Amino acid sequence: MEKKSTEDLLKKVRKIEIRTRALSHQIFAGEYHSAFKGRGMTFSEVREYQFGDDVRNMDWNVTARMRSPYIKVFEEEREMTVVLLIDISRSGLFGTSGQNKRDMIAEIAAVLSFSAILNNDKVGALFFSDRVEKFIPPKKGRSHLLHIIREILEFQPAENGTDIGEALRFLTNAIKKRCTAFLLSDLLDVDSDGNPKYEDALKVAVNRHDLSVIEVHDPRERTLPDVGLVHVKDSETMQAGWVNTSSRKMRTAYEKWFADMSASASRLFMRYKVDNVSISTDSDYVKGLMAFFQTR
Repeated sequence: MEKKSTEDLLKKVRKIEIRTRALSHQIFAGEYHSAFKGRGMTFSEVREYQFGDDVRNMDWNVTARMRSPYIKVFEEEREMTVVLLIDISRSGLFGTSGQNKRDMIAEIAAVLSFSAILNNDKVGALFFSDRVEKFIPPKKGRSHLLHIIREILEFQPAENGTDIGEALRFLTNAIKKRCTAFLLSDLLDVDSDGNPKYEDALKVAVNRHDLSVIEVHDPRERTLPDVGLVHVKDSETMQAGWVNTSSRKMRTAYEKWFADMSASASRLFMRYKVDNVSISTDSDYVKGLMAFFQTR
């Protein structure tokens, strides 16, 4: 049984690798390069001044020695550190459109990872529920990438809940130099009024790192179907109860609550200038990521 599950896992990893590696090569590498710049400019060489060159880059020492104008040439310092903050709480196992949220997050994380590797960046991963479950320090290489993807697919969290603030605080403390970080989550971490509980941690994190948020949701989370009286259970708190989905008033109230919760998150990201995109499990995430890259 264990051998069978291992074989299934390797097949799944291989399938994701083939699809996402191709996407990274054909589509995302250029967009990723344009959207996520390096840390700055680094010195490359000295060459003779040419008409139109910026005189602010003049190398006066070489110019004096050679008795001819020379300038310093700089290149963009491309190598970055990329950290994926991956929500593996139990709500990610929900899915009604052919794949659950966790599977889509795995594919998106793989695309980002391969795109980063193609640009010679290091990639690390932080897996969290309502605590940090595992941290894989940033490294380069295909085997390291596949290790991250395997962990996304098979890692079993010790806890059920979600605490995005805890993940952001860990990022701030663990990675001292500025990095590019992606939070991949369904963002179901709110208070009783539907407001995000992670504002304080987000505020600190965005001052230290280049943080982007990729929300993955299922269409059935936003609207409820009219299927009569159903027994529901919260996968994270384990609270259960009966819901009458035939009640238009109940369905409308639920839809408003979810819409208000999403709007609160959007306002939060706008306040702190955090780039974000929302992708549904019944849509093509390629279009969503392309639009996201192009708006940066």
